[in-house]
Amino acid sequence: MASPNSTFTEMVTTTLRNHPDAVYDNVTNHNALFARLRARGKIKRLGGGYEIVRPLDYAENSTFQWYDGYETLNVGQSDVLSAAKYDWKQAAVNVVASGRELRMNMGREQIIDLAEARTTNAMRTMANKVSEGIYSDGTGSGSKEIGGLDLLIQTDGLGTVGGINASANSFWANQFKDGGTITTTNIKGSMNELWLDCVRGADKPDLICSSNEIFNTYWNSLQDLQRYASADEGVAGFTSLKFVTADVIHDGGSGITANRMFFLNTDYLELVVHRDADMSVQEDKVSFNQDATAIPILFMGNLCVSNRARQGVLFT
Repeated sequence: MASPNSTFTEMVTTTLRNHPDAVYDNVTNHNALFARLRARGKIKRLGGGYEIVRPLDYAENSTFQWYDGYETLNVGQSDVLSAAKYDWKQAAVNVVASGRELRMNMGREQIIDLAEARTTNAMRTMANKVSEGIYSDGTGSGSKEIGGLDLLIQTDGLGTVGGINASANSFWANQFKDGGTITTTNIKGSMNELWLDCVRGADKPDLICSSNEIFNTYWNSLQDLQRYASADEGVAGFTSLKFVTADVIHDGGSGITANRMFFLNTDYLELVVHRDADMSVQEDKVSFNQDATAIPILFMGNLCVSNRARQGVLFT
């Protein structure tokens, strides 16, 4: 008969490795932004590097000119590219069982029940914490967590993001709108203003993530109108309305800051992860000084933006 320790390990690793999307699916179900990034292929897997580097196209080519006949053309160097650099952030959750627990659950059925309960708990924990991180300002846990939307899209449009100070580089500032006291009467006006600030030609927000308060106000403002729900987001389980061409998602409870509504152009947002720590299950660890077994699930990555000017936040 297999030892309870090996049966526990087998059940946990089989559950996760045979279904590698299990943890991702759990996060997706908790976070509308994560679901959109995943659906659009905006989760990028890298093999390493000291930092996460994302190239920026921040200026037009200055050599453009109208000319006539033999006029001399401008062939000078045009500095149009830069890069934003993001630190790798790490997280881990462990499926753990003590030797006492394993020996008390000697039967195979009991071990399977224990493994399933601990695995489900670990996936839920990872989902909740990554979801919170996606909206965070990056200062939690001693600034070890990922830099989420509260860092990338700030209420004054400024801040240092990706190593670039927006105060000294105006192209790197995000859009923002202080809505003051938002009501059903004025909310669409505030949203209109921020929308236009975020639009550049065909570049426009495709997702608006909102906390409870602002979403409820917007929803109530539509009571006398036909409401449009996104079928795709409805399938994903999120309450969704429409504003112009963007899905408006209620993401309260996911970690989003109260009284925030983020206007997102996800063309310029990526969740970058290391391919060896992509919510990946590691080999089980048997402690040398404890009677216990731990099976780690690791994450290493960060949320990155490559164009802040196309992102915005409405706040009160």
